[in-house]
Amino acid sequence: MGIRDLLLEIARTYDASEGTRLEVSGQRVLREVESRTDLPLPTPLFARGYGGQTSAAATPWIGVFDPEVNSSAREGLYLAYIFSADLRTVSLTLQQGITHLEYRLGKGQARQDHLRRQAARLRRAVAMQRRNEWVDEPELRHGAARPKAYEAASVIARQYDVTDLPQETALGDDLVYAADALKRTSVAERLWWFEDEESQLEVSYATNGHVANEGDPLAGFQPKDSSDYIANIAAKQQIKRRRHESLIAEFGLHIASRGFTPKTKLMHPRDLVLHRQNGAQDTSDEWLVEAKVVRDGNPTEAVRHAVGQLFEYSHFLYRERGRPEPHLVGLFTEDVGVYSGYLEQRGIASIWQTSSGWDGSASANGWGMTG
Repeated sequence: MGIRDLLLEIARTYDASEGTRLEVSGQRVLREVESRTDLPLPTPLFARGYGGQTSAAATPWIGVFDPEVNSSAREGLYLAYIFSADLRTVSLTLQQGITHLEYRLGKGQARQDHLRRQAARLRRAVAMQRRNEWVDEPELRHGAARPKAYEAASVIARQYDVTDLPQETALGDDLVYAADALKRTSVAERLWWFEDEESQLEVSYATNGHVANEGDPLAGFQPKDSSDYIANIAAKQQIKRRRHESLIAEFGLHIASRGFTPKTKLMHPRDLVLHRQNGAQDTSDEWLVEAKVVRDGNPTEAVRHAVGQLFEYSHFLYRERGRPEPHLVGLFTEDVGVYSGYLEQRGIASIWQTSSGWDGSASANGWGMTG
């Protein structure tokens, strides 16, 4: 079964009045989406069906996620096939998560206004070339808060008539286009998130007892507090773990002792920038460091994210601005194993924390950063 058959089956079987019980056929179809292996989704996308929890959704939908961008519908960007309340249309839309905004903005007009402003800004940021029949928002034909929020959260959308769905090939082409738009929009969102002064996070810095003096290589190094915290950023509340910040703080003190000047102040979205002490403070000989926490002894996800962000920042913050590209360094909480060689082949040095200090790849050792 392809995407077309799945959408038709949902339209045929879903009935919000039947509730969310396990035996309800429409709900069962949606719940089984995640485990299906016959959906022709572009790699690495995966899908989940949503029909409501305690009460049935007025507008059932299928979330399509790119794990390199986001794996949750609560916040962030993702794709979705959302049915109108009358099940006569289904729309493929590039969506913003809405649930995380409820605490700060409620479920009404304030949230809708916020989402529309963000959607308009994202459209401008990526300057995407609009395909024929793609619009800003789908029409979901229901007055409840959640369908209205879905409409407002849409960046772009392609609405289909269920009685005249395109063939599988055409649906697949639209999904590939939407997946590409998701990737490009997510890049713009991340850069905008970090560079927007109105959204900057006010933080306190831990100096570990070190007081910077004039000429001190640590004068521009202000790592963030490593205790847990709740961040209220614009209309976004997040609970964060600061193992990431403590990694940067500890490495910064180490690298200063190795003859480098670490800098975090005014470096967003970069984690850390290094120069040689007494060297030129420009990008002609600069190291760009991306710090990642290795979780549960598995470095795969940490390495993937480090590679993506290092290449992204090197391109947008250096090459696109006519600045010399920096040396790239992935900084990790533990040994990344075979990924060290993988990173070296892509021009990225790797450094990781050990029980007795710091170890790293050939490039990092050659620069004198480990030990």
